[in-house]
Amino acid sequence: SQSFITMASPLDLEEQEQLDELKHFWKRWGDLITWLLIAVLGGYAAWMGWQSYQVKQAAQSAVLYDTVERAALSNDIALLDRSVGDIKDKFASTTYAQQAALLAARVYQDKNRASDAKTQLAWVIDKASDEGYQALARLRLAALLIEEKAYDEARKQLTAKTPEAFAPLMADRLGDLAMLQSQPAEAVQQYKNAWKGLEPSAEYRRLVAVKLAALGADPEDKPRAETNK
Repeated sequence: SQSFITMASPLDLEEQEQLDELKHFWKRWGDLITWLLIAVLGGYAAWMGWQSYQVKQAAQSAVLYDTVERAALSNDIALLDRSVGDIKDKFASTTYAQQAALLAARVYQDKNRASDAKTQLAWVIDKASDEGYQALARLRLAALLIEEKAYDEARKQLTAKTPEAFAPLMADRLGDLAMLQSQPAEAVQQYKNAWKGLEPSAEYRRLVAVKLAALGADPEDKPRAETNK
C-alpha cells in the first residue's frame, strides 16, 4: 500500500497543478468567455426568432393576398379596398403587399378610378424592396399620366433608374411620349433603343418595328445598296 501511495502522489500533484492553472485561467478570462457565449447564443436566438417572425409574416401576408385576389376576381371593390389597405398597413415589407398593390391598381384603372390606381402605384414605387416591382409600377403610372397629358411627370417616371431588363420597355414608352409631343426624331431614336434592347424572339419587338416603319425608319440602320451606274 505504501508503494501505491508513493506512486499516486506525483499524479495528484500534477492534477493539482493543472487544476490551479485552470482556476487561474478561468479567473482571468472567465468573465470574458461567459459574455462572449452569452453574445453568441443571444445572437443565434435572435436570428432564429427573426427567421420565425419572417415565416409568420409571409404566411399571414399570403392569406391577406388571397383575399385581395378573390376580391379582384369577384369585383368586390369594397373588400378589395379593405384587404389591400390591411396588407399594406401590416405587411408593407413583403412581396405579397407589393403584388397586392399592383393588382389593386389594375382593378381601379379598369373601374375608372385612376386616382386610386395612381396612389397604389406610387406606393409600390416608394415602398417596394424589389426593383422589378418598382419599374413595373413606373411603367403603369407613366401610362396613366400620359392618358392625363401629364407628359413631364410621365417622363420623370420613364427616365428614373430601373433594372437594365426594363430599359427597352422604358424606351418604347418614351418613344410614344415623343410622338405625342410631336418629336418624331426623338421617337425614332427611342424606338430604335427599344428594338435593340429587346430579345430577337420577343413578340413585342415586332410592334416596335411597326412603329419605326410608320416613321420611315429601319430599326437596324442598314445602309442602302448603291445603285449601279
